[in-house]
Amino acid sequence: MFDPKAFRLSAHTAALADRARALAQTVFAGRAATYDREARFPTENYADLHKAGLLGICIPKDQGGSGADYRTYSIVAAEIGRYCGATALSWNMHVCSTLWSGAIVDDLDLNEVERAEHEARRALHYRRIVEDGAIYSQPFSEGGAAAAGGVAFETRAVPTEGGWLVSGKKIFASLAGHADYYGILCTEVGPDERASRRNTLYLAIPAKAEGVSVVGDWDPLGMRGTVSRTLIFKDVFVPEDAALMPRGTYFQAASRWPHMFLTLSPTYVGQAQAAYDFTVRYLRGEQPGTPPVKRRQYPTKQIAVAEMRIKLEQLKATWFQAISEAGPDPSKDQVIRAWAAQYAVMEGANDIARLAIRTCGGQSMLKSLPLERIYRDSRCGALMLPWTAELCVDRIGRAALYEPGETDE
Repeated sequence: MFDPKAFRLSAHTAALADRARALAQTVFAGRAATYDREARFPTENYADLHKAGLLGICIPKDQGGSGADYRTYSIVAAEIGRYCGATALSWNMHVCSTLWSGAIVDDLDLNEVERAEHEARRALHYRRIVEDGAIYSQPFSEGGAAAAGGVAFETRAVPTEGGWLVSGKKIFASLAGHADYYGILCTEVGPDERASRRNTLYLAIPAKAEGVSVVGDWDPLGMRGTVSRTLIFKDVFVPEDAALMPRGTYFQAASRWPHMFLTLSPTYVGQAQAAYDFTVRYLRGEQPGTPPVKRRQYPTKQIAVAEMRIKLEQLKATWFQAISEAGPDPSKDQVIRAWAAQYAVMEGANDIARLAIRTCGGQSMLKSLPLERIYRDSRCGALMLPWTAELCVDRIGRAALYEPGETDE
């Protein structure tokens, strides 16, 4: 998807992308329809990701991982999303537990004691992933404004001896019932304290801990293999060494490292590429499962493919620039560009899939072919917090017209 020479990728990035693409193309693509049809978690794919060393892609090399930075991870995730959207999207929830606690925390302000304690804690989590293949998740949404950063999380962590008692609920919790640890964002609230976003904690709760339950059905439009059921936490004891970030660090990260919320987008970059790829194969008579009949000679088909290619190049270019700029304390223009990239990808992927269906015709409706799944999966991206398409548009408009602190009064 991203030619190493044209996009000036390092040898390390290119090698990881090649590894992921080979695995996804030869193995994951063949399983994707089953996971979608049965709304079943891709357990086998995660076993393969562990064998390929990709569960620990963002874990430092000296701790057994691949040492991928933000941009490298994003490109690799796009390659997986090209062949199985549900695997790529749920894998993102896992990888972020290491990306956020690793490279992003390293860019933030911690004192020596905090950094030393965090280093010891994250080494424990990383060892579980590298050695045991442990799967982490990152349930975010609660049904209110917290996931968008508007208010404190309703899930509460009450300090107690040796840790916290956590109670609350997470909805659309990808990997629910399949992760080994749930990376929960919750608000630390002591006696007589008011909930504050500044007191957000990021805790790894064992899936088998007493008081943890998974409820509800999972039969959605798309991204069915993510199995994003509802998680309930009732007075779950969580020890201090379960913290994935030190106290106060999540709020600092959300304020200073906003690109951390762009990591849902690579999956949909892959989906956009997949819709385009299908259309080209189909019109050339080369799509497996369809008759070898060429349809490329019709001007209307050629114009449609050209429009799709233009949209694809536009969203990939905007997105690549945004992920290349990711880092602490971005400029106003860089943040706006990140929102623009999120919007371009999340709406553009489905728009390309829409054009693909119109261009390929009746064959595109068949569940024996991947295009209808790509269309359904790609429609889901614009809805995902914390940067939904609507929120991105709102923030871009406000940021473009107002400087911090400006009002119309």
